Amino acid sequence: MAGIIPKRTLEEIRFRNDIVEVIGAALTLKRAGGTFKACCPFHKEKTPSFNVNAQRQIYHCFGCGKGGDVFSFIQEHEGVDFMTAVRMLADRAGIHLDFEDGDPGERSDKDALYKIHTEIAEFFSRCLEQMKAAEHARGYLKKRELEGEIIRTFGVGYAPKRWDGALQWARKHKFTPEMMEKAGLVIPRNADDPKAGYYDRFRDRLIFPICDIQGRVIGFSGRALSDDARGAKYINSPETLLFRKSRVLYALHQGRRAMVDKREAIICEGQIDVIRCHQAGFTTAVASQGTAFTEDHANILRRYVDSVAIVFDPDHAGEEAAIKTAGIFLSAGLGVRVAALPEGEDPDSFIAKRGGEAFEAILDAAGSVVDFQVAVLARREDLSSDVGVMRAARDVLQTILRSPNSVQQARLMQAAAQHLNLPVAALQDELRHLERRQRRPAPGAEADADEGASQDEAAIPELELKLCEHLVQIEEHPGVGALVEQYFPLAILQDMRCRAVAEVALRAGKGEGTVQELLADEEARIQGLHGFVTRLLMTESRMRLSELAPEDATRDLILRLWRRHLSLERDRLAHEIPLSAASQQRMSQLTLDLNSLKRWVTGLDVIEMEMVD
Repeated sequence: MAGIIPKRTLEEIRFRNDIVEVIGAALTLKRAGGTFKACCPFHKEKTPSFNVNAQRQIYHCFGCGKGGDVFSFIQEHEGVDFMTAVRMLADRAGIHLDFEDGDPGERSDKDALYKIHTEIAEFFSRCLEQMKAAEHARGYLKKRELEGEIIRTFGVGYAPKRWDGALQWARKHKFTPEMMEKAGLVIPRNADDPKAGYYDRFRDRLIFPICDIQGRVIGFSGRALSDDARGAKYINSPETLLFRKSRVLYALHQGRRAMVDKREAIICEGQIDVIRCHQAGFTTAVASQGTAFTEDHANILRRYVDSVAIVFDPDHAGEEAAIKTAGIFLSAGLGVRVAALPEGEDPDSFIAKRGGEAFEAILDAAGSVVDFQVAVLARREDLSSDVGVMRAARDVLQTILRSPNSVQQARLMQAAAQHLNLPVAALQDELRHLERRQRRPAPGAEADADEGASQDEAAIPELELKLCEHLVQIEEHPGVGALVEQYFPLAILQDMRCRAVAEVALRAGKGEGTVQELLADEEARIQGLHGFVTRLLMTESRMRLSELAPEDATRDLILRLWRRHLSLERDRLAHEIPLSAASQQRMSQLTLDLNSLKRWVTGLDVIEMEMVD
């Protein structure tokens, strides 16, 4: 738990970060009477309309309307959330953040881990530059034409070919083996025997430091120096207090300013691809860190850009990954283009051989995800046959369904119709069929899954049933309960059994007992609860096979249940005779809210407002 920053600490941070100095470090300010002026960094203009008031410690742009205090400026300009802005300003002022709650031990560990990562990154860098045993690593980089300033910019280093190199370094710098393990730098020789000692995770590898948005080193990726080396080509830091793979993008801290200017990010597969892009001037390039791209990655990028250009390897795995990744970015409301590299190339090799201008031409030629997907399918399916076109249309429509934007869907649909030589109307009909099938399981499948279920059980609202299926896993996934507790009042649930299960699950999440134990007390009160709960517990194993993590699936269910609740309210208001002005106003607001509730990032404000009401 991050904890709450005391108000007095926020005021001290604000006081010690004069807004004129902070903004003046980013913009050229000119005094104009009692204020300072500049061209607004948030929209393009030729005449300055961005004003900074030193007395009130606020800023305001009379062109685009953006304004606020020093915290909101850092949020907007750096594309970070409030807590990150607070940390950045606290670091600038030399203020140690003191939380009102949270685990002091965890905070102390984090401070120690930041120190370890920073100092050992410098050690790895010195090894690359100075060690005689690192000659083959320097030769590898020279062969790939990656030397000098670009290597220093990205902090590339070398981990010595030793089992205890990091451990010796730790002893010299007075870091314990236990802290080195927490940092992910060493591995226990025997997990069951603490006395067995440790060995280095990274050995005889190029080291790429991984940084957070503030540029602090939080992990490492180690690349083997020959493609035929024993072991994995890349080894990455494990998940730690600092490092969460699903929330880290390689080179984001270096590329975010350029992203804000260009409004588009280049998405690559690996670190060397990213470094090569930056070396060639394509400074908006980022990559995921040892994992597929996630919804969290997409939401992070949405702070800086409106669209992405995906440039993955042109092999089968790269094409599949590009299409899947495009779907994730579409779901986040971003524009998506996919570039096609020549066979056998990746961004690194292509730029090294043909230069930046040729790569820019590849990016300029990048088309929509539908253009790319149909081109891929055309090599795998016979698009001259009915079966081939039907398969291709189904796959492409599944991708189009990921977009929550009607205009984007329409444009992708037109592209699909043109490539597949089909009428747009036919694809629209099929899209509607797909939507209905995804919302409601096929009758046969439902019968198989619920064989033996009573007619009464079959009448349980599907969304409520799915929510309960997740909640009975609360002991394994406590985050599910936290989401429901914070963002969904159980009174909205229509089915009595679902409400009982949800209430009990939340109690179990607080440590009052197991779900099964607590439900035993409810058996006598609610008829048919035993059979219903048995069905849920049987479903639990099936839920583990879901593509979405339980927390992500729960967020989706919360959004859908709120949409159902507000849609019913809007329908009730529509039948009022006569319709009052207040009801008309509420109906208009509900229409806007229902649209916002299509995505978690926009729906949170609606949910929080409804929870307060």
